[in-house]
Amino acid sequence: MAGGGHGGGAWKVAYADFVTAMMALFMVLWISAQDKKILIATSRYFQNPFSSPMEDHSGIMPFNKDNQQNSTDSKKEDESAGKEQAADKDKQIKLTFLNSVAADFYRLLHLDENLEQKPVDVQVTSDGLRLTLFDRAKRPLFEGESAEPTEWGKFVMQSIAWTIDRHQFRVTIDGHTKAGLEMKKENYGLWELSSDRANAARRLLVYYAVDAKLIERVTGYADTRPLDGQPPTADSNQRITLSLTLTAKAREKKLAEVRGPTATASAESASHP
Repeated sequence: MAGGGHGGGAWKVAYADFVTAMMALFMVLWISAQDKKILIATSRYFQNPFSSPMEDHSGIMPFNKDNQQNSTDSKKEDESAGKEQAADKDKQIKLTFLNSVAADFYRLLHLDENLEQKPVDVQVTSDGLRLTLFDRAKRPLFEGESAEPTEWGKFVMQSIAWTIDRHQFRVTIDGHTKAGLEMKKENYGLWELSSDRANAARRLLVYYAVDAKLIERVTGYADTRPLDGQPPTADSNQRITLSLTLTAKAREKKLAEVRGPTATASAESASHP
């Protein structure tokens, strides 16, 4: 009985050895059919099987880093696209707002925007408005060849002051003259005249309630910067140019007003920490 029992268990051992040998053969055949990358990974695993799973491997095969990287890149691209769309929307909101301010300014002055010889020209720029005030013979800004503003000049500056104060624009003022002006005062030329007229515009803005801190620069250029396409002696070169730029605080406030009450509250809390 004992001998029969031993004989009955021997086939199980032999079968186990057979299965192990078949598995080993299968592994050898499978590994032989793989590319160099898998062969190297397999070799490293059997050389140090316990450290491999702790790195970027799961068993023998490495994780699919390409899929992970593609997923990460796709997420970054989506976030970048979202930011670009938000930036484009904010830009459109800002341009719409600036165009409305320009239209309001023409209405304040009772002017036709398409008038060929208009005394004021308003251009919308990427960050604000550029106002050109022409000292034309029919509607002069200043008395004669002086820096004394006319009633029309005062009215224009008052309207500009209201716009600046309402929207908190930063301001630069440039004075220009045409070439060939004959000045009556000795030692008083085009540089002095253009500078004095720019300063006269600044004084009127401050007089009409513009915060002096919003005015960043006042410059006179004499006849050195004629308008594009105009000869230096053209009357249209007699002008004052004001560049109005929205402050960061004012820009965020305007954007928040369009986005909604929640954004407005956030913008106000950010400006008053």
